[in-house]
Amino acid sequence: MLDQERLLDYKKLEVRKVSKADEDIIELLKSTILGSEGGMRYTMMNTPERIRSYGDRLSFLALYKRNSLKGVIGLCRRITSNRGTKYPSAYLRYLAVQSAFQVERAPGRRQERHSLAADSFKQKIISLFRNPQQAAGSDENGTGPNIMYAYVESRNERSRNMVNQSGYEYIRSFLTVAFSRFDPKPNPAVTLLAPEEEPAMAALLDEFYSGYCFYTDEFSFHEHKYYVLRHDGEIVAGVGAIPARYRVVNVPGLWGWVMMKLLPRTPLFRRLFQPESFSYVILNAIYCRKGSETLLPDLFEAVCAAEGYHTALTWLDDHSWLYDTLRTNRRMGALNRMLNAKPGLVYALFTGLSPEETEKFYDSPAYISGFDFS
Repeated sequence: MLDQERLLDYKKLEVRKVSKADEDIIELLKSTILGSEGGMRYTMMNTPERIRSYGDRLSFLALYKRNSLKGVIGLCRRITSNRGTKYPSAYLRYLAVQSAFQVERAPGRRQERHSLAADSFKQKIISLFRNPQQAAGSDENGTGPNIMYAYVESRNERSRNMVNQSGYEYIRSFLTVAFSRFDPKPNPAVTLLAPEEEPAMAALLDEFYSGYCFYTDEFSFHEHKYYVLRHDGEIVAGVGAIPARYRVVNVPGLWGWVMMKLLPRTPLFRRLFQPESFSYVILNAIYCRKGSETLLPDLFEAVCAAEGYHTALTWLDDHSWLYDTLRTNRRMGALNRMLNAKPGLVYALFTGLSPEETEKFYDSPAYISGFDFS
């Protein structure tokens, strides 16, 4: 098949590089329950649309058994800016799906020999994640600098073990921030950014995130839905709006029980959260001019009103100025006060970077692309 290339094989198992998501991959991703044991478990309900948005920048490593798809990891190629220096990068998406990327030990008298062969096959799979050009389908010869990175839930021991074995390093942590309104109101100071204004806004975002690592402007203006708040004609705050929908299977803890069992039965809170179809808007590429932090809830509320949602989510480095600004703001709404999310972890593998270059990643807040959670 033109869209597939066999990379590894062991008995009835094969690992293939797949350049485009076919029907089998889409169905597997739609049906897979994401998250980790002891954490929130959910399925994404807009997977085909998101895959189309990545376009030809998204490829896959897929595991087949007797030509039947058993597991898949998506590799999203992009350029990331790290304290002003740009690198070819690949973000590993759908990593939490990969329970199928395990080889069972063969029973019987030849178990030891089979076990060694199975372990060898697993090591070859892991080696794919140490080779950015081969894994991500790049045409480069592998001599230049390159970054591969992934977001891993702190509770997801299987995924953490996998990236650790592949040589990835823990870099930063981040947390979920929620915004909610039972009856969001529009704001005349908040308007949709005109497409011709996007280059100027992109320059403001580049400056705002110039001290960050993993920054990408890939989906800052997705579908031209970027909202700005102006004061005296100048943009003082802005945010991209990306609609998303999950089916939530489980939320742990006491508050999880409240959210899953009680909130959907309460007329007001039902507007904020419905497990069977949790619809919300992602706040992406947030911009705020220093001194205008108190206006961010006004911007978020106007976005919710314009897009027709009661809840918004974003993900922020938990040692960033922006996170501290929103964490201490008392106008973020009821859902944020109830949220008890565990941190997410950023892992990365650096190829061709000097020790001085890699050190910047540990010392700088990480930009978390909201689109990658949609």
